[in-house]
Amino acid sequence: MLNDAELLRYNRQILMPQWDIAAQEKIKAAKVLIIGMGGLGCPAALYLASAGLGELWLADFDTVELSNLQRQVLYRDADIGQPKALAAAKHLSEVNPHIQLKPVVEILNDDNLFDLIAQVDAVLDCSDNFNTRDAVNRACVQADKPLISAAAIGLSGQLSVFYGSRQFPCYRCLYPQADDSAATCSESGVLASVVGVMGTLQAHEALKCLSGVGEVLYGKLLLWEADMLTWRTLKFSKDPNCPVCGNSNH
Repeated sequence: MLNDAELLRYNRQILMPQWDIAAQEKIKAAKVLIIGMGGLGCPAALYLASAGLGELWLADFDTVELSNLQRQVLYRDADIGQPKALAAAKHLSEVNPHIQLKPVVEILNDDNLFDLIAQVDAVLDCSDNFNTRDAVNRACVQADKPLISAAAIGLSGQLSVFYGSRQFPCYRCLYPQADDSAATCSESGVLASVVGVMGTLQAHEALKCLSGVGEVLYGKLLLWEADMLTWRTLKFSKDPNCPVCGNSNH
């Protein structure tokens, strides 16, 4: 149940006929794991915390560097050298004291990913490499959890929501041959506002997914070209031969 302070804090959301108190209580009861507290994870966490998401688990084993501050909006100069997950939890607790925060300062791999993901209601993949995305996707399928995934490079962004354990496609259905040879932000650069927009959209899809309000981006890939401000949405299907969520794996 929402207390008086929460009713006032979230008043602008509760006023919406599509949202109301029931939706607010659903997200208050929810737990979300954010993997990667960088350019995507920072705005995603900031908006989920502000919106009243009940419990945020923040996973990142890296530390804050000067070059992060251009786009990783939760951090300050005083945070340089500090673990990102701990610094993010500190700042988010100041944004909203009503939520629970759990920093996870460890490398995630096949040994611990499933255990973490099994304890939450949804996962935001805010990482920047295929190996991590692939491992997170496999764990989400195994644990029967929705996965909200985004990427940003240069002046381009993309977003999708996967639920491979259900009737929807998983990440490997969309990228069956992907590998870590793709360009990264550290090599090609990225505009600060681009990761800000894509991370905010991840938070938006997570709120829809957890509240049951709106149509979630299952089986669709949203592509954004920021230089021309153009959007495209592509549909894709579940691959029956997918090595992660295909028929032979169920």
